[in-house]
Amino acid sequence: MKLIKLSLLAILCSNVYAQDMFDALRYGQENLTGTARFRAMGGAFGALGGDISSINVNPAGSVVANNNQMTFSITNFGNRNNSTYFGNRESERDNQFDINQIGALFVFRDDSKKMNKFAIGLNYENSNHFNNTIFSAGTSTNPFANYFLHFANGIPLGQLTGTSYGNLGFAGQQAFLGYESYVINPATNDPSNTQYFANVSPGNFYQENFIQNVGYNGKLTLNFAGQVDRLQFGANLNAYFSDFNRTQIFYEENSNNTLNGLQRMQFTNNLYTYGSGFSAQLGTIYRVTDALRIGASYESPTWFRFNDELSQGISTVDSENGQDFTNTVNPNIINIYPTYRLRTPSRVTGSAAYVFKNGLISFDYSYRDFSNMRYRPESDPFFRPINAQMSNELTGTNEFRVGTEYKIKALSLRAGFRHEDSPFRNGRSIGALTNYNAGLGYNFGSTKADLAYGYFKRNSNTPFFSEGFTQSANIDQIQHNITLSLLFEL
Repeated sequence: MKLIKLSLLAILCSNVYAQDMFDALRYGQENLTGTARFRAMGGAFGALGGDISSINVNPAGSVVANNNQMTFSITNFGNRNNSTYFGNRESERDNQFDINQIGALFVFRDDSKKMNKFAIGLNYENSNHFNNTIFSAGTSTNPFANYFLHFANGIPLGQLTGTSYGNLGFAGQQAFLGYESYVINPATNDPSNTQYFANVSPGNFYQENFIQNVGYNGKLTLNFAGQVDRLQFGANLNAYFSDFNRTQIFYEENSNNTLNGLQRMQFTNNLYTYGSGFSAQLGTIYRVTDALRIGASYESPTWFRFNDELSQGISTVDSENGQDFTNTVNPNIINIYPTYRLRTPSRVTGSAAYVFKNGLISFDYSYRDFSNMRYRPESDPFFRPINAQMSNELTGTNEFRVGTEYKIKALSLRAGFRHEDSPFRNGRSIGALTNYNAGLGYNFGSTKADLAYGYFKRNSNTPFFSEGFTQSANIDQIQHNITLSLLFEL
């Protein structure tokens, strides 16, 4: 038996990264978050303001408020993923409560001065909720052994058997796991051998892919805004705090030859990513008339710094002349990769709102160019092809938001719609986003209660693994979110 039993428990530094384009998009895209009023109206607050979450779109929105206020929001996130893999359909559901927003605005007014109004705001929001579970299953003719062959071919056998696991780098570690678990075998036992073959019989392979994501991308915003006559202007300083865990379990069963070769395997990956980031925003709102307002804002790129920790393990059942052998390779090693940086795209937004006696209607348009996302340092030989891939495969996105509100005495009725293009040129890897929203609010005087419901849908077709085994399932992601907010005027 060639299996090397490892019991080493260590934390090692590797000189090879493990990020890809889809990891970058995880932090470059944001969900519709914030207060219930903001959500119910589809986030179309760029020219409207007055709600603390409006500063996410336009920093000038805080000075629209007339009184000091404090707001907090709680949301129930309901998520369903329908997966289709080679004609087989599976479904997974998640449900979770989260205090997703808390913030305060302080408004100062002095009509005797040219800048007759000034506001300071501090707000925390969960800008992206990562909790998500996806299960895919089906029968393919492409064996998972191709994943390990992709990394192993070209690596000398002597390196896999003579170098410690922690010093192999990411590609070498993948080859090591495939070799030690009998998923792949060398063409010869010569230490200089660099060619390998799959230890599986051709035919059909039943495969399962389970992914469980847990985490968040939190955003803390410090806001300043002022008003001179009909012109309002503001600025934000945004700090981000990210924490992400992904567990992926891939299972394959081969019944093509029950006497020899690999019969079944389970490959487990646990990724932990944590980091922080910074961005800035500028915005303005102009009151053309008492009813009509127009707005414009700019959000800089977000500059993130991340750290990744990855642990892997594989378990297989291999047959020799009908006798089964169980092989488990779990080095108990956590690979800590070098700190790296990510720059997400900037955003420009134009807005308009019309406020009439008992209600309003508002519209926002935003543009972001995801082909400008970059991992850094850009001179790193690992990041160069990924950055080139993002330039070639990603594109600019148009986002439209429409919101309306109608008041009946103390009761407010609200509705909103949001649409965002796919960030991919092909429009399939991650599809366009569609979001419908509705809600209501009641004004008790110095206290306001708001409730919102949101329906979110997006299709995707992302590969299970970025290299070697790039098969994918069609995923229909549907979210049902309910948010309750309480606003206290101080």
